Amino acid sequence: MRRNAAFGAALGALALAQLVPVERSNPPVETEVPAPTAVRAILERSCYDCHSLATRWPWYSRVAPVSWLVAYDVEHAREHMNFHTWNRYDADERREKLEELWEEVEKGAMPLWYYLPLHPRARLSEGDKEILRGWALSPPE
Repeated sequence: MRRNAAFGAALGALALAQLVPVERSNPPVETEVPAPTAVRAILERSCYDCHSLATRWPWYSRVAPVSWLVAYDVEHAREHMNFHTWNRYDADERREKLEELWEEVEKGAMPLWYYLPLHPRARLSEGDKEILRGWALSPPE
């Protein structure tokens, strides 16, 4: 009997959690990061869901409490680096962001480990990493 009550309460809490609004928007693109075609393809496949204004919001981004984590991660990622607001960064910030990009990729911190199981195409191959490294660490344009 207690188990049924606990299950019912948990189910009720989960149902009520669906009423908490979550921001899932894709504002208009301001600019595109200047990158060669090969780099852009990697960024779009592995980075844009969080670090751009072209997020693909999967079905689970509409189910609380997972939706809260997804929305938080996207908001935080866009604040940290956004390939569609590249025009807002000055030359020094752009260089720093590209260096940070490579550092995060090199140490395996990006893409996030918990993103990859549901997005296996985002996994970076050694070839992808070499392309990103060459681009991110090349002299500024």
